[in-house]
Amino acid sequence: MDENRGDQIRGTAGGTASVPLSVLDLVTVGQGRTATQALRTSVDIAKLAEARGFHRFWVAEHHSMPGVASSSPAVILAHLAAHTERIRLGSGGVMLPNHAPLVIAEQFGTLEAMAPGRVDLGLGRAPGTDGATAAALRRTDRLNEGADDFPQQLAELIRFLDDDFPDGHPYARIHAVPGPVQATSPGGVQSPGRPPVWLLGSSGFSARLAGVLGLPFAFAHHFSARNTVPALDLYRESFKPSAVLDAPYALIGVAALAADDEREARRQVLTGALSMVRLRTGRPGLVPSPEEAEAHDFSPMEREFVDGWLKDIVHGTPDEVRSGLDDLAKRTGADELMITANAHGGEARLRSYELIADAYGLPGAV
Repeated sequence: MDENRGDQIRGTAGGTASVPLSVLDLVTVGQGRTATQALRTSVDIAKLAEARGFHRFWVAEHHSMPGVASSSPAVILAHLAAHTERIRLGSGGVMLPNHAPLVIAEQFGTLEAMAPGRVDLGLGRAPGTDGATAAALRRTDRLNEGADDFPQQLAELIRFLDDDFPDGHPYARIHAVPGPVQATSPGGVQSPGRPPVWLLGSSGFSARLAGVLGLPFAFAHHFSARNTVPALDLYRESFKPSAVLDAPYALIGVAALAADDEREARRQVLTGALSMVRLRTGRPGLVPSPEEAEAHDFSPMEREFVDGWLKDIVHGTPDEVRSGLDDLAKRTGADELMITANAHGGEARLRSYELIADAYGLPGAV
């Protein structure tokens, strides 16, 4: 096993937390806010997460959603790398079927050169958008082809990252740069290291594939909570030790928001719930304000959806959130919790991460 790569994957719990705590950011844009402000908030959250001892900070690929400004994870990660020094940065994730594997290898090789030893490459097989937008991204109407070819695309990407296509392969003379080829070139001093690959999923397909390949696995509990335990069980049952890991390592994405009192926490998470109602009914938009969400006249069907959605969001006072996160870690056996705090304003999200860090006694209070 490559101990260095394994050490980059495993985190260390801080304070009184039972597992490492990390952050997933969607670069959400609220009504009355700009994408510029949303990106500045992401930098602020990343800096706070680093100062308070969160293990990693990931951004996710989404498209054609006015309220989510994270269409280009590699660009955002480069920006975050320039504003942080220690925290791991990564994609949660890049949607592999939307891109040529060589392009991703080049992008993340560049990121690795910018922030050596602290970049993660998380990959998903969904488009991260609707079918029409996926077709525009991929320049094809055969959308199932990308998902069905995911294992082959993944293998190709890893070959580019490791620069080890076998002799006779059509791509044997093609190299992802920056990358290992620079270390093997005459006079080369480039580090051969490359970002560890994670597989992301919200069902069993990627769970099984990650297990068979011996890769770390990240599950989207924050929008597929019913499938979490079965997917993690499948991952562990399928796991085969590899050069990357000698034992399974799984994190779960968790929607969680802490506020100074329960009512404020409820006001904030309701904004995300209304956003999801609009998204699920084909009306994506900017994240509504707490005032608009509170005043919204939910239909019975919408109310049923919102009630179910909010049950899967850990929210409340810092002590309530800590208790909810601890229970979730124990119930699922997750090796790491990646917290996403979706709300209208950046202030509420920053405050939530600070309160959670305080609740666990994480170091470096700011």
